[in-house]
Amino acid sequence: MARVGAASVLAAVMLLIPGCKKENKEAGGDTAATGTTGTATGTAPAVKKPAGGKIALLLPESKTARYESHDRPHFERKVKELCAECEVIYSNADQDAAKQQNQAEAALTNGAQVLVLDPVDSASAAAIVTRARQSKIPVISYDRLITGADVDYYISFDNEQVGKLQGTALVDKLKADGKAGGTIVMINGAPTDNNAKLFKAGAHSVIDGSGLKIGAEYDTPDWSPDKAQQQMEQAITSIGKDKIAGVYCANDGTAGGAIAAMKAAGVKPLPPVTGQDAELAGIQRIVAGEQFMTVYKAIKPEAEVAAELAVALVRGQPAPAGKVNAKVNNGQKDVPSILLTPVAVTKDNVKSTVIADGFWKADEICAGSYKEACATAQLQ
Repeated sequence: MARVGAASVLAAVMLLIPGCKKENKEAGGDTAATGTTGTATGTAPAVKKPAGGKIALLLPESKTARYESHDRPHFERKVKELCAECEVIYSNADQDAAKQQNQAEAALTNGAQVLVLDPVDSASAAAIVTRARQSKIPVISYDRLITGADVDYYISFDNEQVGKLQGTALVDKLKADGKAGGTIVMINGAPTDNNAKLFKAGAHSVIDGSGLKIGAEYDTPDWSPDKAQQQMEQAITSIGKDKIAGVYCANDGTAGGAIAAMKAAGVKPLPPVTGQDAELAGIQRIVAGEQFMTVYKAIKPEAEVAAELAVALVRGQPAPAGKVNAKVNNGQKDVPSILLTPVAVTKDNVKSTVIADGFWKADEICAGSYKEACATAQLQ
């Protein structure tokens, strides 16, 4: 009886073993097939990227006030809002292309998964893109276009339109003042900045053929206000302080330098002077009547959309829907781009633009010696 019972149990076990093997094989096969199918179709990636990640924000300089006062804080705030687990690796190159290259390399070594790069030198920054590509790290060209490189996205404003706004404002003002055939000075931006080339082209498209004469024209290395002041001093010497009808300046920093030179030379009244960036000092000069206009570029939405795109790329997602609205050729490819709209600002619309948007508060503009001018302009 014992032998029969043992034999029966052994036979039963032997019958069950193939079934167990078959079940395990089928379970394993199903799992493997699901993973393979998911990878092939792209609907269920085998490895899901973590919610957080490291994003490098590499800005070019601090002589232009916007970068530290607007771009950086708005970008960092938006990243934290969208991705509390994300870390922003921040660097400012202080207008040194070699320093920026080292900062980018350090960011990549530190594990950056996306580079948001505003280049010091639009051409030499291509080497940074090449290095990032080697590590399969996407690059967003921020504010300034990186040329001759395989960048993933470009975020900026219509920069040729910026120059057109500046040129149109200057031409129209001089016509209204009865100086349509007057002589002007042009102080452009840094020759290493691709945006400066676009501002210059846009301005010339309006000024050339307008009847105005260009008595002197300069490119300003590093966007330096001090160098712009020296250039304006040279122009005053060569043209004569009473023969300058207007001054085209590519941004508010160079405008400040040009105005300082004219005030020191005793130019009265000051001719119309253009600018860009709606810097606090530039807006204050506009309110006080020293600078005619600036171009307001809504930096907050520019920085925020850059943060949105960077977070999406860290997570392995496509660009946020509806954001990409153009393609811009950088000499190597048509770069998917997000272009925002610039706005011309004079004393007449300071309140409805930079103050209404919260870019500057009236109290900030109207501090100290500008209080009386603000009252006249009805800003407070």
